[in-house]
Amino acid sequence: MVKKILIAEDEKPLSRALELKLTSEGYEVSAAYNGKEAINKLKAEKFDLLLLDLVMPELDGFGVLEAIKKEGIKVSTIVLTNLSQDQDKEKVKKLGAKDFFIKSDSPISSIVQIVKKI
Repeated sequence: MVKKILIAEDEKPLSRALELKLTSEGYEVSAAYNGKEAINKLKAEKFDLLLLDLVMPELDGFGVLEAIKKEGIKVSTIVLTNLSQDQDKEKVKKLGAKDFFIKSDSPISSIVQIVKKI
C-alpha cells in the first residue's frame, strides 16, 4: 500500500523539492502552503505522515499540532523548521510530533531517510 504524506510548508521551492524526492521514492504526496489548508486536507483525507513547518501564514505549526490533537486526527508528524530553540522542540514533542529537524541543517536526503524509518 502506498503511504500518503502531507507537506505543510509555505516555502514553495522547498515543498516542491520534498514532494519530487518523496514521490520518486514511491510515496503519494500532497502539499499545503498554510496551516489552515493543512488542517482542511487532514480532515478530508487520511495521511500516514505530516511534514510540518512551524512558521506559516494563517495558522502556524503549533496551531496545526493543537488542532490535530483537538480534532483527534491520527497522523505521525515530523516538524521541519528554522526555529532552533529547545523550548520549541519541547513544545512540539509535547504536542505529539515524532521528530524535529532544523531545515538549514537537514539535507533533503536525510529527511527522506527519516521518513522511510517512520
